Amino acid sequence: MADSAMFEIVYTCTDWYDGPRAGIANYCGQPHLFASEWADGRELDSDTFLLSPAPMDVFELALEDWQIWRRWETAFHLGQINPDTHPALPEDLRRHEELTNLLEGRLLVDEAATIRKRADFQVRVDSTWSGQGFRPLEVLWSDPV
Repeated sequence: MADSAMFEIVYTCTDWYDGPRAGIANYCGQPHLFASEWADGRELDSDTFLLSPAPMDVFELALEDWQIWRRWETAFHLGQINPDTHPALPEDLRRHEELTNLLEGRLLVDEAATIRKRADFQVRVDSTWSGQGFRPLEVLWSDPV
C-alpha cells in the first residue's frame, strides 16, 4: 500500500541503469537520498530502494551541481558543446569540481536511518525543463511486497 496517493518530485538522479538507481527525491514531502537495492547477480527486486533523509546542506549542494549538469546536458543536446566537456560547461567547471569535493562521500544513504520502499517512477511535467535530455521525474513510494 502506498504511503501517499501522490507522486513526489525527484530532484536528482545520480545513477541510472534501466531506470533511476540513486539520487534525491521527496519522501513524505522531505528530501531523501535514495539508492536502489538492485545489483547484478543478486536476487533483489529492481524496484526496491533504501531511503534516508538528506541533510539540508547536502541537498542544496546536490541541487546546485544538478543544475550545472542540466545546463551542460541542454547545451550538448542542442549541439552547442563538445561531449569532451562533460559534465559541465567550461564556465561551470570550477564550481562543479568544488561541489564534487564538497559532496564526496555525502550522497550515500545513511544505513542507520534507512527505510525500504518500492518506487514507481514516471515523467513529471516541469515548465522549467528545456525539453532536452533527461526528462524530469516523479516517484510514488510504497511498501515493498
